[in-house]
Amino acid sequence: MVQDRVKVVYLVETPYSLRRAAEVIAGEQSTGTFTAVPGETDELKGKHGARVENIVELETVDEPSLPGSKTPPGHDGLYRRGLVTVSFPLHNFGPSIPNLMSAIAGNLYELQELSGLRLVDLELPDAFAARYPGPKFGIEGTRRLTGVSDRPILGTIVKPSIGLAMEDLQRIIMDVSEAGLDFIKDDELNANPPYAPLDLKVKSVMEAIERAADATGKKIMYAFNITGDIEEMKRNHDLVVKAGGNCVMVSIMSIGLAGLAHLNGYSEVPIHGHRNQWGMLTRSPLLGFEFSAYQKLCRLAGADHLHVNGLNSKFYESNDSVVRSIQACVTPMHGGYATMPVVSSAQWAGTAPATYAATSTVDVMHLAGGGILAHPDGAAAGFESMKLGWEAAVKGIPLEEYAESYPALKRAIEKYGKG
Repeated sequence: MVQDRVKVVYLVETPYSLRRAAEVIAGEQSTGTFTAVPGETDELKGKHGARVENIVELETVDEPSLPGSKTPPGHDGLYRRGLVTVSFPLHNFGPSIPNLMSAIAGNLYELQELSGLRLVDLELPDAFAARYPGPKFGIEGTRRLTGVSDRPILGTIVKPSIGLAMEDLQRIIMDVSEAGLDFIKDDELNANPPYAPLDLKVKSVMEAIERAADATGKKIMYAFNITGDIEEMKRNHDLVVKAGGNCVMVSIMSIGLAGLAHLNGYSEVPIHGHRNQWGMLTRSPLLGFEFSAYQKLCRLAGADHLHVNGLNSKFYESNDSVVRSIQACVTPMHGGYATMPVVSSAQWAGTAPATYAATSTVDVMHLAGGGILAHPDGAAAGFESMKLGWEAAVKGIPLEEYAESYPALKRAIEKYGKG
């Protein structure tokens, strides 16, 4: 009988042989435990056991990357690294993201036979696409709602993150709307706090958005942070939609993948997926997840936009990793859908050329806080400089050369390009 299987690739470090480590992973996450038990027959293992599919040896190191690993008798002092592919029969857990996570991650990170473990890729059978429809809007739908078709969607973040009075928030919305920006979002720190309840924020923000749209003819996309408990998110979503809002935002690691999928089941507007807390899963090179693997699950669960950091940002992440994340998001998955990668953190017009050169795509949402709002000539000039930075990038013209004809870009280089 042909079985649907989930294939997972792990970067493994172990004081044992890679084969031993791979077998421990497969056993621990399926039919086995630390010792043989009654009932674990060959027939049961053949039907339900995880299977080692491939092992690629890499380098050896002299010290363990993580604490707590045990060594075998007569250990030679070496810790072996390799890529281990393990497959899991789908009928062990079914097309369920929460139960998939228990199988492919579960207790693995605590195994003493491993001194390092990182999930780097996974391949899912079609049953997951049938169960999880993925994003309802993605790149195409977001472009349709913002009216931006031939360049990145450019936006900013509400700052200060916390503490703004409603009249000050309205002023910011009016300013960025009149400046022509495509998008603005709540900060992840600000959802429904007691000092500024969401119902009051939604009312105030939508009043400002509608006034600005009447004046400019363009309605900015605003991502309201509706992160909360399951039923609270439903109330928050409905509040935003009823008020005429066109985007909601959630912190994916706060609500979980099941929470994201639940939201996607009823959401009428794009879901802006923020990945705050992601660093604790990825900062160690021999621990956690690669984002290119994790984003597959976020997309299945319905994220229309996904944060990916930015090149040369203020946060820890290599530019190569950011590029891989962008490319992963724009690559179609099951059903042909793609998720809009959100590039942010210490961004300005000067980061556009490197981003485009590395990714060859304008299908990004490029967010700049200070890079737009702190432009010497105001937010409108900051927005213009961002558009010009991308124009130069796509045309292949050096930024400084292009800036000779455009004061907004030249002023941005003078302010941000010296650090």
